Amino acid sequence: MSTRILSTSPLVGPALAELGARFPDLRLAAFRSPEWNAALPEAEALVVMLSEPVTEADLDAAPKLKAIGTYSVGVNHLPVKACQARGIAVVNTPGVLTDATADIALALLMAVTRRVAEGEALVRSGAWKGWAPDQLLGLGLSGKGCGILGSGPIGQAFARRAQALGMTPLFWDREGRGGEVDFGAGKAARLPLADLLPRSLVLSLHCPLTDQTRGMLDRAALEKLPQGAVIINTARGGIMDENAAIDLLESGRLGGAGLDVYEGEPRLNPRWLKAPRAVLLPHLGSATVETRGAMAQLLCDGLAAALAPSR
Repeated sequence: MSTRILSTSPLVGPALAELGARFPDLRLAAFRSPEWNAALPEAEALVVMLSEPVTEADLDAAPKLKAIGTYSVGVNHLPVKACQARGIAVVNTPGVLTDATADIALALLMAVTRRVAEGEALVRSGAWKGWAPDQLLGLGLSGKGCGILGSGPIGQAFARRAQALGMTPLFWDREGRGGEVDFGAGKAARLPLADLLPRSLVLSLHCPLTDQTRGMLDRAALEKLPQGAVIINTARGGIMDENAAIDLLESGRLGGAGLDVYEGEPRLNPRWLKAPRAVLLPHLGSATVETRGAMAQLLCDGLAAALAPSR
């Protein structure tokens, strides 16, 4: 029996089952498993996760392929240009995870600056002796500059949250335009990176991982941040030189880091586990029931359109 749709994982909500009912022969198989490899030659659509890099060799092995759907906004794990050249549709899930991701960035910001993880660990350890004037002093945010890399929907949503805390949002985007960004609760300056970094006591990453942004926050760039600056990353790990960031945390040059994404995840640079003032989450940006369900629906609707017979 042919496999029209090959998915590496079930999705949240009924969308994938509904898609399978409309297009029979949907099969679940772990990425790169023998079952997955065996099903590729007959597959007309693939559903993969953001940690599963599809290659051109996979496209060669799937001559009937019409679409690849990824359960994510980012498509850096897919051979997009090769797909375009072969007429294979690439379906992702933009738009529906804006608020969930901005919320997790805000949660990381508060956890780092108010030392939430350290406080919880102190209470759980049984060593807490009660309130003290100098206990786990954090960083106030009101009146501070908040640099936001990426002026898309998530960056703008985070700017609204930062402004509600009394911060001054500042934007950089890949287009390198000047002027201002209307982020829905006011307007903020759009600056070159070299001008934005020194003004950003908080730097929050919301841009995609591309050839342009890969490694753009190298040691030299990170050292342009103010003393004690905090970095929040809910975008992609490859945008920042992780070893440089850890070095600067260890030296006290950076005041903290809140991470939901990592280069090479789920493998983790082991230095993060011992890095001071770092809060680490397991890629929870879109992890709400509502958002993951909406992502599944958007993905499956896009695949259905790609698989539908042309009129």
